Amino acid sequence: MSVKMKDVPFSERPRERLINYGAENLSDEELLAIILKTGSKKMSVKELASFILSSVGGIKNLKNLNYHKIKMIEGIGEAKACMLMALSEISKRMNKKIASLNGVKLNSSSKVFEFYKDKINSVQEHVYCIYLDASKKVIEEKLLFIGTANYSLIHPRDIFKEAYLINATSIICVHNHPSGNVKPSHEDVNMTERLREVGMIMGIRLIDHIIISEDKYYSFLENGKI
Repeated sequence: MSVKMKDVPFSERPRERLINYGAENLSDEELLAIILKTGSKKMSVKELASFILSSVGGIKNLKNLNYHKIKMIEGIGEAKACMLMALSEISKRMNKKIASLNGVKLNSSSKVFEFYKDKINSVQEHVYCIYLDASKKVIEEKLLFIGTANYSLIHPRDIFKEAYLINATSIICVHNHPSGNVKPSHEDVNMTERLREVGMIMGIRLIDHIIISEDKYYSFLENGKI
């Protein structure tokens, strides 16, 4: 039986809990319930929020859904679908504004992972190159490719040309494996070796190649492969 919000004690309602305890102390379900405002004919707003989260596999996956997929969830009409899409886009734009590596000193593979694990948590592969100065501070990052990795489209010439243009002395390559398995593929190993060899010739060192998933990473440097 659905529990209506009016039957929930006033102090335990999501909005009141946010005011009294702060947004950081609310669950994903409660935060989403506040955004949705109302439930559906079959579910209270908290039940609907919980149902949405279980349907998509958690709040982190909301950003991967488009309007039509969200509307397929039971209890979601046009208004709520638009609301959730707007929330997702605001979140993405805020992250883009906040997340910047420029001037950051990258002295560990784990630091690179912490920055990129949310930035490229996607159903598609993203390949980035980070350009560093002599003190390992970031000069620039460049998105090289999106899609199923096709290393024939990622030529070392283009990577090192950019490095020369901005006076970088070293680079770090980063890409994600949407499957969650961060074990390097044969292509990953070959590409890393090509970049290492070209870098030695050009005088621009490949410091690391890092493969990431949502909760773990593989570093060629840490594994003694560079």
